[in-house]
Amino acid sequence: MAMQDRREDESTASFPGGTLWRVPVGDAETSAAYYPAAPGPARGLFICGPSAGADMADRGLLRITERMRATGLAVVAFNFLYRQEGRRRPDPMPELQRCFSAVAGVARERSPGGFLLIGGRSMGGRVASMMAADAYPCDGLLLFAYPLHPAGQPERLRAAHLPRITVPTLCFNGTRDRLCTRDLMETAVAPLGRRWTMHWLEGADHGFHVLRSSGRGEGELLAEVARATQAWLDGLEIAG
Repeated sequence: MAMQDRREDESTASFPGGTLWRVPVGDAETSAAYYPAAPGPARGLFICGPSAGADMADRGLLRITERMRATGLAVVAFNFLYRQEGRRRPDPMPELQRCFSAVAGVARERSPGGFLLIGGRSMGGRVASMMAADAYPCDGLLLFAYPLHPAGQPERLRAAHLPRITVPTLCFNGTRDRLCTRDLMETAVAPLGRRWTMHWLEGADHGFHVLRSSGRGEGELLAEVARATQAWLDGLEIAG
């Protein structure tokens, strides 16, 4: 049995309620997991990319997936090719975008209807934001822990493309996120006006963890994320 087959067989139990897919990406292929909205029919489809150091089985990504399904979204999580192939160093941005686009295309074919949101955690969300800035056909962006700059290097902003985004965007970041200084983020997204909705999670870090002294746990924080997402979805005006 090939290494990739073993990984998929062993991971099946890690995706309760999900259906595993193989997705062609050029001459290679990657894995994805489709989760239907819960409960009822989906109001839209969300393609959710993982962070640089994670894959679609990441605990944090699965927790977000669960909460997004409860808002009425069907969700597709996936592996970028470098993770699928067991490599640790992320591919160049054009290759990341190519993989994301391939997964989104297959997902749209298999789950037609409703609107399409793209996004994800940290690097996965950054990839989606760059696709949207280059006019990738989607109806909105849903971003979690956007990495505005490397940790401890606020001068290296990853924001030049943000003003080109024309679709509605909801972005969650923690107030203790070392990869997203609040005042710099507010300045970066100010030109987008009402197109960009920024939701700050008080006391959360880049992994959406909060200190015990805050008096609340991960479940309460994710419930806040779900409520804010539900309100944003209810207010969206999706053309067509």
